[in-house]
Amino acid sequence: MNAQKTMSTQAWVELALLAVIWGGSFLSIRLALNEVPVMTAVAHRVFWAMLVLWGYILLRRLPVPRSLRIWTAFLVMGVLNNVIPFVLMAWGQLHIETGITSILNATTAIFGVVVASVVFADERLTLNRAVGVILGFFGVATAIGLENLANFNIRSTAQLAVLAGTLSYAFAGAWARRMLSDLRPQVASAGMLTGSALVMVPLAITVDGRPSFQLSITAWGAIGYYSVIATACAYLLYYRILAMAGSGNLMICTLLVAPVAIILGAVMLGEELAPRAYAGFALLALGLLVLDGRIFAFFRKAP
Repeated sequence: MNAQKTMSTQAWVELALLAVIWGGSFLSIRLALNEVPVMTAVAHRVFWAMLVLWGYILLRRLPVPRSLRIWTAFLVMGVLNNVIPFVLMAWGQLHIETGITSILNATTAIFGVVVASVVFADERLTLNRAVGVILGFFGVATAIGLENLANFNIRSTAQLAVLAGTLSYAFAGAWARRMLSDLRPQVASAGMLTGSALVMVPLAITVDGRPSFQLSITAWGAIGYYSVIATACAYLLYYRILAMAGSGNLMICTLLVAPVAIILGAVMLGEELAPRAYAGFALLALGLLVLDGRIFAFFRKAP
């Protein structure tokens, strides 16, 4: 793997901020779901985030692609990176804790490596990647509890739905590399959200009916947070950190999101996770650190 960039103090601060923002998204989505159906909640997320990003692009006067091929790629990317995972994870949160959802969400990096190794010749599974993937899957199995899958109740179904969402993220990453790598990331994000809004808004109206705007302040605050802050602004912050710190160091953010979500779930919603959830997250975190070579680099530097 490529050598990791050195993390500046500014990069660490912004990385921590991104982790807090994304960690809070799980709580805000769950709060919105108390008053808004799943499809409508996701439609709100992609629609308002889309408007914010296009506003940013217009202010910066960034070039907008006109190719039909690119806009078709945006549509596919929107389905893979927004529609499928957002819907599956939001539905999953109706039946499992926000903390568990955030832990399972961390498997995005694990699935990403597996999918990339199948799709791209230069992304083969090295030893540390293979070991990291295996540890990650052991972590997931521990967090879920294989005995729960044997029972296959609504809770286990919700956990599988969240995992399916992370797998969709992985395919989205491969699609973005193949089809959208030549575009500015901000433009690609806005185009992707446009594609997902074109799918989600009609789908939400068909499934849930016309959206109600008679919502509580809590619901509107939650929608505003997860659409504007945790989606539109988080995308912009993500790419800023990526340029400063590199993709390897950004994996740390994946590890920081889950503890934030777990703490918020415990404090705000009174959630209590089983000990196996924490054990599973520890294994998953170890897998991610092995995956990006951080642990091997540490031992090579040790005297």
